[in-house]
Amino acid sequence: MSQPVSFLLLTGSLALAATTAAAQQASRHTLQGQAVSLYNLAGTVRLDPGSGNAVIAEVTPRGDDAARLTVETGTLRGRESLRVMYPEGDIVYPSLGRGHRTQFRVYEDGTFFGDRRDRGEGREIRITGDGNGLEAYADMRVLVPAGKSVEVYVGVGSVTVTNVNGDLVVDVAAADVTTVGTRGKLHLDLGSGEVAVSDAEGELTVDAGSGDVSLTNVRGDKLLLDTGSGTITGDGLRAASIMLDTGSGDVTLNGVSAPVIELDTGSGTVELGLESDIETLRLDSGSGDVILRAPATLGARLEAETGSGDVSGTLIEGLTRRRDEDRVVGTIGDGQGLITIDSGSGDVRLERR
Repeated sequence: MSQPVSFLLLTGSLALAATTAAAQQASRHTLQGQAVSLYNLAGTVRLDPGSGNAVIAEVTPRGDDAARLTVETGTLRGRESLRVMYPEGDIVYPSLGRGHRTQFRVYEDGTFFGDRRDRGEGREIRITGDGNGLEAYADMRVLVPAGKSVEVYVGVGSVTVTNVNGDLVVDVAAADVTTVGTRGKLHLDLGSGEVAVSDAEGELTVDAGSGDVSLTNVRGDKLLLDTGSGTITGDGLRAASIMLDTGSGDVTLNGVSAPVIELDTGSGTVELGLESDIETLRLDSGSGDVILRAPATLGARLEAETGSGDVSGTLIEGLTRRRDEDRVVGTIGDGQGLITIDSGSGDVRLERR
C-alpha cells in the first residue's frame, strides 16, 4: 500500500535531520608528543588550557555538506598533526560574507602555509562567502597542557586563545585572532584580520598584512610587529626591545617601558608614551605627525628632524635648533640614551609628562 505524500515528506525530513545531526557531532582526538600542529581551512578554533600529557582536539563539522569532511591524524615532519580534510577545491563558508573570497594552496596531506607556503605545490583552494561549492566547515576546541608547542593553521574564520601556557604559532589567511592570558612564545601570522592580544607574558611576534592590531599588558623579552596596513594601539608594553615596522596606519603606544625601541612607519600619526628611560630610540616616519611623551627623568642625546613641519615641545626647551624650526639637536637630562627621530613630513612634538 502506498504511503501518503505527507508521510513520505516527514520521513525524508527526519532522515535528513538525523544525518545532519550525526554529521555535526564532535569527534575527539588525542595528540601525544611535545609538538602538535592543527590544520583547518574554515571555521573557528578555540584554544584553552588542558591537563595531562596530551593535546585534545574536539572537531565539530558544520554546514550542509558537513558529512563529507573527514579528520586525519598522524606524525608529519616531526610533529603530531590533525588535519580536517575537504574533498573539493571550492568551499563555501557563509560567515565569510557575501562577495568575499580568499584562495591559497593546500598540499595532498591536508597541510598548508608554514615553511611550504611559497613552493607553489599542492592544489588551489578557493573559499567564498556564497555561491557554488562544498558548504562545509569545522569548529574546533583544543585543550593544551602547559609547556606544549602548538601550531594552528586556519584559512578563514577566527582563532581564540585563552590562558594557554606554551609556545604557540597561529597562521591564518583571513581570520581574526584574539589571545588572552598567554604565557610563552606567541607568533601570529595573518594575511588579513584583526589582532587583539592582552595579558601576554613572553616573546611576541605579530606579522600581519592588513587589519588593526591591539596590544594590552604585554610583557616579554622581545616584541616584534610587522604590518602592512591598519592601526596599531598598545598600552602597558614592557619588553627588552620593541621593533615595529608598518606600511600605513596610525600607531598609538602608551605605557611603554623598553630600553631599545625602533619604530619605522610609512604613513600615519605616531604617538609614543614612555614610562621609563631608554638606551636607544629610533623613529623613522615617512609622513604624519610624531608625538613623543616622556617622563621628566628622561636623559638622552637627541636628534629630531622633519622634512616638512615643526619640531616643538617642552622636552626640548633650551636645546639647539638648526635649519630654522625643522631640526633640533642637543642633550636632555644626563644624556645617557640616544633618541633619533626622522620624519619626512609632519610636525614633531616632544613633551614631558
